Amino acid sequence: MSSNTDGSPPSTSSAAARDWIFPSYSFVHSTHNIRRTPRRRRFSSYHPPPSQQFNSTAPASSSEDASNSVTTISPSHRPQSSEFRNYQKSTRSVAGRPDEPAAAPLKSNDAVSPEKIFSKFFRGGLRIRPQLAFSISIVTTVLSSLLSKNFTLHKEVAQLQGQISKLNVRLKLCNLLDSPDIHNSTLQDVSLDPSKSLKIAALLVSIMLLVLPLFFLKYVDYISSSRRQIDNNSEEVSLNKQLAYRVDVFLSVTPYAKPLALLVATLLLICLGGLALFGVTDDSLADSLWLSWTYIADSGNHANSEGFGSRLVSVSISFGGMLIFAMMLGLVSDAISEKFDSLRKGRSEVVERNHTLILGWSDKLGSLLNQLAIANESLGGGTVVVMAEHDKEEMELDIGKMEFDFRGTSVICRSGSPLILADLKKVSVSKARAIVVLAEDGNADQSDARALRTVLSLTGVKEGLQAHIVVELSDLDNEVLVKLVGGDLVETVVAHDVIGRLMIQCARQPGLAQIWEDILGFENCEFYIKRWPQLDGMQFEDVLISFKEAIPCGVKVASSGGKIILNPDDSYVLQEGDEILVIAEDDDTYSPADLPMVLGGNLPEHELIQKSFERILLCGWRRDMEDMITVLDASLAHGSELWMFNEVPENERERKLTDGGLEIDRLMNIILVHREGNAVIRRHLESLPLESFDSILILADESVEDSAIQADSRSLATLLLIRDIQAKRLPYREAMAYQTHRGSFSQGSWIGEMQQASDKSVIISEILDPRTKNLLSMSKISDYVLSNELVSMALAMVAEDRQINDVLEELFAEEGNELHIRAANLYIEEGEELSFYEILLRARQRREILIGYRLADTEKAVINPPAKNERKVWSLKDVFVVIAEKE
Repeated sequence: MSSNTDGSPPSTSSAAARDWIFPSYSFVHSTHNIRRTPRRRRFSSYHPPPSQQFNSTAPASSSEDASNSVTTISPSHRPQSSEFRNYQKSTRSVAGRPDEPAAAPLKSNDAVSPEKIFSKFFRGGLRIRPQLAFSISIVTTVLSSLLSKNFTLHKEVAQLQGQISKLNVRLKLCNLLDSPDIHNSTLQDVSLDPSKSLKIAALLVSIMLLVLPLFFLKYVDYISSSRRQIDNNSEEVSLNKQLAYRVDVFLSVTPYAKPLALLVATLLLICLGGLALFGVTDDSLADSLWLSWTYIADSGNHANSEGFGSRLVSVSISFGGMLIFAMMLGLVSDAISEKFDSLRKGRSEVVERNHTLILGWSDKLGSLLNQLAIANESLGGGTVVVMAEHDKEEMELDIGKMEFDFRGTSVICRSGSPLILADLKKVSVSKARAIVVLAEDGNADQSDARALRTVLSLTGVKEGLQAHIVVELSDLDNEVLVKLVGGDLVETVVAHDVIGRLMIQCARQPGLAQIWEDILGFENCEFYIKRWPQLDGMQFEDVLISFKEAIPCGVKVASSGGKIILNPDDSYVLQEGDEILVIAEDDDTYSPADLPMVLGGNLPEHELIQKSFERILLCGWRRDMEDMITVLDASLAHGSELWMFNEVPENERERKLTDGGLEIDRLMNIILVHREGNAVIRRHLESLPLESFDSILILADESVEDSAIQADSRSLATLLLIRDIQAKRLPYREAMAYQTHRGSFSQGSWIGEMQQASDKSVIISEILDPRTKNLLSMSKISDYVLSNELVSMALAMVAEDRQINDVLEELFAEEGNELHIRAANLYIEEGEELSFYEILLRARQRREILIGYRLADTEKAVINPPAKNERKVWSLKDVFVVIAEKE
């Protein structure tokens, strides 16, 4: 605070109402000048009254008074004791004692530093008390802190002024954009910020990038229309169509085109949105790009945007983000759906090793899977892969309906064609241990042709095959061609010919079908081949009784290239490398034992029974009819009659038989008798002498063999009609005697009558569906041959061990060894007590191998019986099952 120039007391305005007086900038510089050029000052003789002394609440009159508000001392008086006391009072007032009067103010040009005042006091001989020194130190500290704070505040004020100037520039720019009529001189006063120019440029670039594709498309349309106007007759494709075609090809050919396009669109939207946000907001470019990504990832993030420009850009980015994420969800959904569809439709690759691969689909598949499951049961289960040109879900549904236990075997279905190498690779064909090619239902030649193409595809696998191929054929004439193509990898099973020959054997030997089921299936005993070095040098006669749990049937001769000899001579000596063919329950259930003491004895004397005249009826027509006739001509006695009853005209029958290779004029033992009619019409059947036939074969007719249910229904109807007609034609006394003997049915029971008729003649029905056999086995009115199941058993057995195919081919061939059912009187006497080994040695005297028997009071034969050395009493009504050469 300073005094007025006229000596009046200082002004008490409100501007000076402060507890502390901050020194002004001029005061600080004047203080420094005093320090550089010190001047002697005197205390003033003027003493203002108390009312005019300094009051802490009195305001300064102006800024200059505030800057000069420092206590002054007149230089005309020497310091006296009273004056010194006044100085102390002023000092205490400055230190924060407002209740004491302040000293008279000094003028700004007479201001002196406190150090000089103190030096004057000491030179004047004044002594300062400790309280005064303490007050002086406090004043000095406060003034120093105030100075430093003054500089700090000055710096902050400068920074705030700079920010205010920037805000003024932005305000002027906004006013300029809103008011186009502002004078040009105002624009010259505005100093634009360089960062603002960059933001405007970024905003313009983003807008140009958005508009550029539209101009490009318009330009393409213009170029295309210009070309068409220049040459109307030109057939050149327009540019826009070429571009659309290129894009279409790119999306179709490139595997990851859609995800790549989505990624590019996302990056472009992030960049354009980031540039636009950078132009309309105060954020940096990096923050704007990140904010653009957040708007794309979550469309609700733009709700906090402020300002029209920022909201417009954020809404646009969010809308683009919604489109991109909708496309992404579509791609993800399509990918997941496609993956599930591929799994559902069986398009995925099978990663398996040492599995059984089945190619094709037919009615035999169920029985084949059942046999493979039984075969793999001892191994804890296996893996079977089925590939066919069917829907995977339908195949799995059909397999799930099969009424048998898989015994730990896994069945994997795949949809595909065996003619395509890519589909074969999908089921790991090169790593399979066995491949089964099923014959398709329908035309035999077409089925075999497809099997041939399948074998060609399998031989063309680049990785090679470690498995053998088992091919089911429908016609024997095509077997040579398939073996020529497949070479050593192929084993063929001609289903139709096998069943035809088996039906002839079963018709002449009732009960043989059940024995074949036991041998071919894996549920009971089957064929196994294994080497036993301890048997080297032993004769085959001794080998026959060396196994307690198996029956030797043949030898695989190593010196003959692995040829299998069924029923060899007793004198054959096993050589090194030879293997033994046996009938056993499983491959690990038998082993050689010590030779037992067995005395075979001599065969009973009996008269040789000559072949007698036979009359056989064939109901239905098969493709291999000529082969069946050839087999019957070789096995029947001279003068036998073969009646053929079907719907094929007689002249057409001879043509079909001749085309099949049959020479009717060269038949030696049989006479063909033709009858035309429908086997399910009673009056047509009544025209036949049904009671005079020794055997009747009901065949699955060629016209309905594609449907197993329809074929079985037709066969079952024919069987019931024939049995009913036979029962009605029998004499009444024979019917009464039969019913009294059976005692199971009443006089009017139709089943009893049919069972009576079954004792007069043998009927063999060909059954395709395994479910139909339950009806026949319960009624006991007919024997049957379950053709599909027997073929499936043969396929499964060859798939497990391809060497067994040589055994089956010989047993079903026209020449060589086959299964026979022999009467007991050929080997024993009535009531004779013998062991199975003893009967086995007696059968060897007839060059036969005994493999089982059927007792008189049982219906099922026992193959490979246990306790072979145990003696028992036999009856002449018993029968024995042997392997012997064809008669």
